[in-house]
Amino acid sequence: MTSEPALAVFATGEESEGRSWSPGAGNPGAAGQELHPAASGVESALSSLKNFQSCISSGMDTASSVALDLVETQTEVSSEYSMDKAMVEFAMMDRELNHYLKAVQSTINHVKEERSEKIPDLKLLVEKKFLALQNKNSDADFQNNEKFVQFKQQLKELKKQYGLQPDREADSTEGVDEDMIVTQSQTNFICPITQLEMKKPVKNKVCGHTYEEEAIVRMIESKHKRKKKACCPKIGCSHTDMRMSDLIQDEALRRAIESHNKKRRRQSN
Repeated sequence: MTSEPALAVFATGEESEGRSWSPGAGNPGAAGQELHPAASGVESALSSLKNFQSCISSGMDTASSVALDLVETQTEVSSEYSMDKAMVEFAMMDRELNHYLKAVQSTINHVKEERSEKIPDLKLLVEKKFLALQNKNSDADFQNNEKFVQFKQQLKELKKQYGLQPDREADSTEGVDEDMIVTQSQTNFICPITQLEMKKPVKNKVCGHTYEEEAIVRMIESKHKRKKKACCPKIGCSHTDMRMSDLIQDEALRRAIESHNKKRRRQSN
């Protein structure tokens, strides 16, 4: 995504530049309330642009699911089709779109505050603000993208469940007993609340512990109904104020549990 196509929505502002506009024009009773006509169009465009965020989010979900499928089936693909690469590109698009939306919103606020009779060059205003945000880009920005961070964590965890490691760590894992890896992994399959193997595991973003979704949701709701804080049920955990927003689906663990159970059923037949 580049700034030029997106900035085309501000052509209305350029065409209107130099024309005068009076607050409340066409609606005297609305003086001090009405936006520039061009700025009103920009607000409408801003709402439409936000729909692109859901498209990027869906793309990231798909790329993440495919990446986990590749690990699960231990399928190798060329770097050209790497899901890691796809996720980085999605994260970059998401960052750029967020910068653009911030620039547009900042421009709208500027127009509201200035309330000048002359309609400003909206495209130029947005472009300046957008470029200022883009100039601050860094790789560290990706750590603020929740889906990207979740993808990296789940990919790493699923590889661990299968006894796989990233290339840079491969040398340090030589000689590791695969049975020991499986045994250690199985202990992560048990919910600390139900003490049963999980079917729909969710992870706590704050402390990293996992639970059966239905059990932890019921526990948090019960505590909050009684105006009490919900503590993480994992023994020794210091997280004492759990919220529903802390929970995310642990797709990697769910897949690992299902794979383990399939393997166990095959061995028993």
